[in-house]
Amino acid sequence: MTQADLISPVRFLARLPQHLPRVPRMLQGLYYAGIRNRERQLSLGWALERATRLFPDSPALMDESRRLSYRQFNAWANRLAWTFKADGVRHGDVVAVMLENRLELMAVLAALAKLGAIGALLNTSQRGKVLCHSLNLVKPSFFVIGEELVEAFGEVRGEVERADRPCYWLADRDTLQDAGQEPEGWVNLASSCVAQSDDNLPDSRQVQLKDACFYIYTSGTTGMPKASIMSHGKWIKAYGGFGHSGLTLTNSDVLYLTLPCYHNNAVTVCWSSALAGGAAIALRRKFSASAFWKDVARYNATCFGYIGELCRYLLNQPVTPEEQNNSLRCMIGNGLRPAIWNEFKERFGIEHITEFYASSEGNIGFTNVFNFDNTVGYTPATFAIVRYDLENDCPVRNAKGFLEKVDQGEPGLLISEISKKWPFDGYTDPAKSEAVILRNVFKNGDAWFNTGDLMRDIGCKHAQFVDRLGDTFRWKGENVSTTEVESVLGSFAGVEDAVVYGVEIEGTNGRCGMAALRLAHGAQLDFVALAHYLDHELPAYAAPLFIRLLAEVETTGTFKYKKTDLKHVAYDPAQTSDPLYVRLPGSNTFTQLDAALHARIRGDEFRF
Repeated sequence: MTQADLISPVRFLARLPQHLPRVPRMLQGLYYAGIRNRERQLSLGWALERATRLFPDSPALMDESRRLSYRQFNAWANRLAWTFKADGVRHGDVVAVMLENRLELMAVLAALAKLGAIGALLNTSQRGKVLCHSLNLVKPSFFVIGEELVEAFGEVRGEVERADRPCYWLADRDTLQDAGQEPEGWVNLASSCVAQSDDNLPDSRQVQLKDACFYIYTSGTTGMPKASIMSHGKWIKAYGGFGHSGLTLTNSDVLYLTLPCYHNNAVTVCWSSALAGGAAIALRRKFSASAFWKDVARYNATCFGYIGELCRYLLNQPVTPEEQNNSLRCMIGNGLRPAIWNEFKERFGIEHITEFYASSEGNIGFTNVFNFDNTVGYTPATFAIVRYDLENDCPVRNAKGFLEKVDQGEPGLLISEISKKWPFDGYTDPAKSEAVILRNVFKNGDAWFNTGDLMRDIGCKHAQFVDRLGDTFRWKGENVSTTEVESVLGSFAGVEDAVVYGVEIEGTNGRCGMAALRLAHGAQLDFVALAHYLDHELPAYAAPLFIRLLAEVETTGTFKYKKTDLKHVAYDPAQTSDPLYVRLPGSNTFTQLDAALHARIRGDEFRF
């Protein structure tokens, strides 16, 4: 952080005049974000129907071959909703949804939202035990599976509760034109809904802010994936904060979306931003750095959703004619670090970076409403940044037993007060929710949400992200649970102990995985087999890139692995005599890491 990042009252007030034209819409956004009555009948379904009423013929969704108006998209969602209702899907039912980014996914989620049913958004890269765990965790009553993920679902279906019943199937094509032929034992959702009504359902007017909208999977800080509850109330707060206050998109705007739709960044942040002003979403199946600017030109996109890693990929691409004088004027996302902020903004001519900070399970969000640089933005919520003992991994309490705030600009743990205005929806497991609540923080009886993140207060209710705490690190825009990866490694032949932690690679965002392994007596590690095993058992972002072989593993009195020293040494051969290995980009094995190779990695010679 530099002194230039601090926001004084004078600097803040000087920025306000340029935002005066946006004030009416910003005030409307503050209204939606500040609603306390959780029984109000506002929801994602209500927002879609409002946008359809105001902008019926404006484009709502598009891809390479399709362009749907709000009227057409809403009618499609209604037909699906009537189909679900006829088949017994009710308010509060959990429906597992496994589709890659395509218009069908958005229509299914809109349909479920209209019924007050809960869409459990499965991470499409999950496989095996992790996928089985994620499905059983939320106990779905119904399943919607895309043809592209039928094989992955089939591998675990026999171990998933209630999955023996016929499940919905959606062909991997334009199902509005061709429903396809479903496999035996499946229900073809596209053909089932053809004869249903296009009309809005009365059910959507009964959905309340307190009702769950999505289950979003997060690794949290430890263990297997957790299902955090995204309520309609939190979605409407995003609709106000991002859609009305942060961005002011209109029905002439197009938001280009390449982020996976099992993330809140996509289905909450980007979708609410588009619906608030009747903008269109141009959806791509998977991000492609080489196709990015061609797509921007194709859709005449004015905004895009990002994570920091995506921005780094774009900066690493050679300059192309398509990026010159491009149509983008704003962007919304998180993880754009100060190291590349100005370079990105200047190279691509972006006027407004709506960086934000939020978590699926949390009760606080920051948004860069006033377009300052190098900040996650402003929050109306009550928060504090408190002293944290990194060595003992806990907040610092004073002699009276209370937490202490750090000085402005000093890193500390971000916590947010839990109140009626800023409720904590938490996880589906109450015990997991209680574990992230800090009590008796500044006075007896108060309760605050522990974000698990280090932040700086830079003034005027603005903050700057510093780092992530605990047993989770972030790589390729995904949170990685070290406990989950340790469990997978522990099942590999010859591995007795596995300690996993995140390490930084210069020139990249976040931290990649590194594993310190203790082998069984006399065991030899087959690195080709290990690489193949990790590829099969873990998503690419979770597989460790570095290996350290240990003679012994140090643990605490409660048998937790001691990771501080391991993180400090990382993969530097000058600091340890233990054998070190690295999996270089494109390789199917691990290569022994010596001083020369370490220097090449530090010199940014490889694109991890």
